[in-house]
Amino acid sequence: MLRAMRPRMSVLGVLVALVAVLASACSSGSGHSSGPSAHTATTLPSYRLDDTLRLDQVQVLGSHNSYHGRPYAPVLAALYKSTPGLAQSLDYAHAPLPKQFALGVRQIELDAWSDPAGGKYAKPSFPIAQGVKIPNNPVMNAPGYKIIHQADVDTNSTCLTLVLCLGIVKTWSDAHPGHVPMEIQIEMKDDKVTEPMWAELEREILSVIPKDNIITPDDVRGDSPTLGVAVRTHGWPTLGAVRGKVWFALDNEAFRTSYLTGHPSLEGRLLFTPSTPGEDDAAFAKLNDPIGDGPKIEAALAANMIVRTRADADTFEARANDKHVELAALKSGAQLVSTDYEQPDPTLGNGYVVRMPGGTPARCDPVTAPRDCTSTDVEDPKLLTVKVR
Repeated sequence: MLRAMRPRMSVLGVLVALVAVLASACSSGSGHSSGPSAHTATTLPSYRLDDTLRLDQVQVLGSHNSYHGRPYAPVLAALYKSTPGLAQSLDYAHAPLPKQFALGVRQIELDAWSDPAGGKYAKPSFPIAQGVKIPNNPVMNAPGYKIIHQADVDTNSTCLTLVLCLGIVKTWSDAHPGHVPMEIQIEMKDDKVTEPMWAELEREILSVIPKDNIITPDDVRGDSPTLGVAVRTHGWPTLGAVRGKVWFALDNEAFRTSYLTGHPSLEGRLLFTPSTPGEDDAAFAKLNDPIGDGPKIEAALAANMIVRTRADADTFEARANDKHVELAALKSGAQLVSTDYEQPDPTLGNGYVVRMPGGTPARCDPVTAPRDCTSTDVEDPKLLTVKVR
């Protein structure tokens, strides 16, 4: 009798189990569309400290005038003859942006010239006077912000318009979604900036990079009464909340008030403004001298602000192969350390180059980061090209 019943019991068990599975599936799927389960989502790769490590607790390599190509040879020769000091300060060249990113640059600077009708900077006078045949590039005749250093002298650029430069950033970012957030610093080059010019700048930015991919002042402020209070109280967002995104900052202290007008604490704006501790917009500080500005950098870091400084300027340190400013910048804790030499310049022949210690694109900030932080917690080459949790 027992032997005869065993097959029946086995079949009955299978049927009961099947009914339970189906009931569970119907219950859990009620009112929801099909898709990956929560369990599947947890299998995505993740960074160990992404839930706690904040953006103001990392340090990255940046480049100054990141679009800058060496001035045309006839222009440079004429400048060395008439104004050698100026010529020397302009005699450097950055790699194209994709190569900079491959070398570890995670902060760039773009000089933006308003050109609402198009063609304003298509025929620079000084290069043409030196016999330079300026390429007839259609983008220079179209409306939109142009990215060049000097309107009529130093005009050689690796990406001639804001839209083109940002397109390069977006293409690289989309292909490397695990990157630490990248800062894009905008220097407005016109003598005066009006509200329509600000509006056009923001329109062009959003025409390339979706707002969801941008860390905005509103994102950082949250429910706090001001941006400064939010940063001072809570710091910047965690890397897990902003990884793979970009953020924008205004380089010009002189235009800060203009950009803030009508937008208290940068409400509704895209760019962060250069500020000081205690101000309503105190999230970002531009302090380019890591030695002379040392006390100001320390105060800004104490207020959880992000600081940009420079490792070299006007080719002086590079020509002398002098590393003391670079070392001061790295040691200061400024989160954005900018250079004109993300790669050695063969015309100098001395190998001067600035890189993050340890050879990584980004590292734990030496002043603000927690002790258990490691460089791979900030950006891991193995996770650079994959989506992370």
